[in-house]
This record gives sequence, C-alpha cells and structure tokens, in this order.
Amino acid sequence: MTREEILQQLRSQVKASRYKHCLGVEKAARELAVRFGYENPEVAALAGLLHDYAKEQPQAEYLRLIDMYGLDEALKDWGNNVLHGLVGWLKIKEDFPFIAQEHPEILQAIKTHTVGSSTMSMLDKIVYVADYIEENRTFEGVDEARKIAQRSLDAAVAFETVRTVEFLAKKRVPIYPQTIETYNAYVNALTAVEE
Repeated sequence: MTREEILQQLRSQVKASRYKHCLGVEKAARELAVRFGYENPEVAALAGLLHDYAKEQPQAEYLRLIDMYGLDEALKDWGNNVLHGLVGWLKIKEDFPFIAQEHPEILQAIKTHTVGSSTMSMLDKIVYVADYIEENRTFEGVDEARKIAQRSLDAAVAFETVRTVEFLAKKRVPIYPQTIETYNAYVNALTAVEE
C-alpha cells in the first residue's frame, strides 16, 4: 500500500481530531526512533500512525475480534481505552495484512501502547511514549514528559505510567493489571533520571 492509501484508510476509521493526533504520533515516533537509534524509523512512524486505528470501533467489533481470535473472555469487561490496543491490533492485522507479513513488530507495539508491558521492545516503548508526548497534546505535565523523553525511553515509559496510574486511581476506576506490571517494571528508571 502507498502512504496515501494508508492515510485514506485511516481517515475512514477515525474522526478528524483523532487523525491529527495519529499524524502527531507518527512524527513523534519517527523522532524518538532517530534519537534512540531504532533500526528503522519508518517502521516506528507507521506504528505511530496506525496506533489508534481501532480507537473508534464499536464495542461489538471488539467483541467479534475477541471471539474470533479466541482472546481471554475477561477482556470483554474492559472499555475502549484498553481494548483499542489489546484487541484493536487484530483489526489492523485484518485491514493491513502486509503489516502482519512484513512487520509483525508494529502489531505488537500497537497492542501494548495502551497498557504497556513489563517486557517492552524498543519499538513498543517508542509508540507508548510518542502517543503521550506528540505535539498536539496540551495536558498538564506533557512538557515534563517531553523533556524526560529526550533523555531516556525507559524513564519516559515510567513517567507516563506513573501519571496514568495516578489519574485512574483518582477517578477510582479499575486499572488493567498489565498497567501495574508496567509501572513496577519501569518506575525505578524514573527515579534514576530524577537523581
């Protein structure tokens, strides 16, 4: 597929503001890949571009994917914020079969971009962080996150995960267990950067 065909397909799946965000994550992922020496910045950029491809799918589509691919039934208890990564990567696999064939690492990065993982690859970290710091983000703390991301991917993963856990805890909503595992795996990286 050409870039324009990929963009056209993405535009057909998400609203304009989400499309703009995806372009921002594409740019941030490419920049992080170059900064930290990832072997293929264009692969990182494509993962960033498509990370939210399934974000606006109806719940019924997530349920179909869970059933069709035999995923853990417990996923059905979670909402879009978790499912668009943990399940949405399968929608990308269906709609962009060349990615599954040529770059399965993109699907893995998209799968983990919402909840992280205790064993993230460099590409996983790039997409996870790029989603948080892309240039269109304006929330409190994003400038600090961007500064940390200039120095250390691990510390940036830790910072983002700490902020996510704090946010969800304040809202008194359940936190997906893999997010807690991510926190535990990376929190020391943040402490090391702050010292």
